[in-house]
Amino acid sequence: MEIPLVDLRAELAPLRADIDTAIAKVLDSVRFIGGVEVTSLESEIAEVCQVDHCIGVSSGTDALLVSLMALNVGPGDEVVTTPFSFFATAGVVARLGATPVFADIEPDSFNMDPMAAAAACTDKTRAVMPVHLYGRRAPMPDVGDVPVLEDAAQAIGTGTTEGIAAGLSFFPTKNLGAFGDGGAVLSNDQEFADRVRLMRNHGARPKYYHAMVGGNFRLDSLQAAILRVKLPHLKGWSEQRRRNADRYRALFADASLPTELILPDDTPEHIYNQFVIRAPKRDELRQHLRDANIGSEIYYPRPFHLQECFANLGYEPGAFPHAEKAADEVLALPIYPALTEQQQAYVVDTIADFY
Repeated sequence: MEIPLVDLRAELAPLRADIDTAIAKVLDSVRFIGGVEVTSLESEIAEVCQVDHCIGVSSGTDALLVSLMALNVGPGDEVVTTPFSFFATAGVVARLGATPVFADIEPDSFNMDPMAAAAACTDKTRAVMPVHLYGRRAPMPDVGDVPVLEDAAQAIGTGTTEGIAAGLSFFPTKNLGAFGDGGAVLSNDQEFADRVRLMRNHGARPKYYHAMVGGNFRLDSLQAAILRVKLPHLKGWSEQRRRNADRYRALFADASLPTELILPDDTPEHIYNQFVIRAPKRDELRQHLRDANIGSEIYYPRPFHLQECFANLGYEPGAFPHAEKAADEVLALPIYPALTEQQQAYVVDTIADFY
């Protein structure tokens, strides 16, 4: 049996005809930037995510970048965030000349500890950026008037936006994935949303008249059209991921496994973009799974404060012990909606054989 970490073919097959029609419609219109596909997708996602404004952008990374730009984050500013996430979370801060300041994670959820985040704030803090990692909502820190920007790249549909904004990613392996890069900014703040709309198109309004310096952060019409076909299926796909997670828990409970192997908690609104376990002898287990043709992945093997590009920040090993321990232990197993009970049983049996 061969089980990939993600099976995009299984997701695409029943939608292929509708997607082909949607792509043909855009090709016939020759409107490849902006237009009705983008504006319609924005309205539909805003309704699904229960927010007032959705602004389509070119990637999840750019959703965070343009949001920080709209908050005027720049040199001399600090942004408090987690050391344990996809690189874009901290990378966008550094790209603007600001300083990422890290707060350790909660060991059970892998999300940033809200009390640690609040304690890390200074008079230089321009924003705080929690990450809803693996599809599980992070608690919002109590940081007073400091804007909170949520990195929700892995967490579409887990609840409404609580901060000034949230950034989504439509990378192909997300619960709602495009056929390339894409993203969106969600917000309930009219003024902030207007700034993001202006900045995603070089700050131009009208064309060639620039009120501010922005960037080229536009979402392609082809990607928007594809996402519109897939969006009505998002709720069902996320529910199936939750059912698969429940099945994993039942299968693991029936297997003879070490207590050190820890499964993700069963929490409301978790959409399981990833099903991440803590595993003793993680690297050896991953090779065992690979030998059995089972896909897995390490999200993420090195926390930000130990990355070479952030050596100038002065953090030493041991600065954030929960993040460092997670980096040594986490392993993502297949959780995609089309995963069958037989496949999941094979995954669990293979892990049981290892231990």
